[in-house]
Amino acid sequence: VQLQASGGGLVQAGGSLRLSCAASGRTASSYAMGWFRQAPGKEREFVAGIMWSGSITRYADSVKGRFTISRDNAKNTVYLQMNSLKPEDTAVYYCAAGDRLLVVTTTPNYWGQGTLVTVSS
Repeated sequence: VQLQASGGGLVQAGGSLRLSCAASGRTASSYAMGWFRQAPGKEREFVAGIMWSGSITRYADSVKGRFTISRDNAKNTVYLQMNSLKPEDTAVYYCAAGDRLLVVTTTPNYWGQGTLVTVSS
């Protein structure tokens, strides 16, 4: 599975952004998908994950109620809608895929390249 993330940019605090991650490969829609982020000087951390069917999602406590993960299997694309952004959300965001939701939220099998999100105060 190959993953291509896009949608990052510069936004003011309180604003919104939507990240996209396009997956390629014959079985891409059968994978659980997720997002991680890495802020400068910090370790990469889990943000959100979604089961292959879209029926179950998981979020880090820091983004619950503000971020929403979704997927369109017809397009092999997963999205991360980010609302009420805060300066501490500034990071490089990475999409990831795994054969199960538990895997994608901890040690994904596949990683995409990152997309930078900068939230100004």
